Amino acid sequence: MSQPTAATATERIDAILAGLPTDQAATLQHLRETIAAAAPEAEEAISYGAPAFRYRGKALLAYTASKTHCSLFPMGPELIDRHRDDLGAFIAAKGTFHFTPDHPIPDHAIATLARERMAIIDGG
Repeated sequence: MSQPTAATATERIDAILAGLPTDQAATLQHLRETIAAAAPEAEEAISYGAPAFRYRGKALLAYTASKTHCSLFPMGPELIDRHRDDLGAFIAAKGTFHFTPDHPIPDHAIATLARERMAIIDGG
């Protein structure tokens, strides 16, 4: 199965967010904008059915919502381990940060995760 184009992915992401409760949709839209600002070279994508960004053809970050929380996927445990001290309250699993609209991951941390993931992809 081929990857959807960035335009198609953007349309699918818009539809996914439109189907969420208002508070989750607003929180994930803000997350989306924060990632896009921190990684302007990245393109929107769908990864494992979730809204995501791709950078240089590789998964950068993905995000989604469930009934009780939202999730940010840094696409591997390395960033989770690296930020265990400062983002420990958000770590829910080996490869996932969980947060809620009332307790979102700070913007500066999201931007840092995006930049660090880009550096990993770049080999640095």
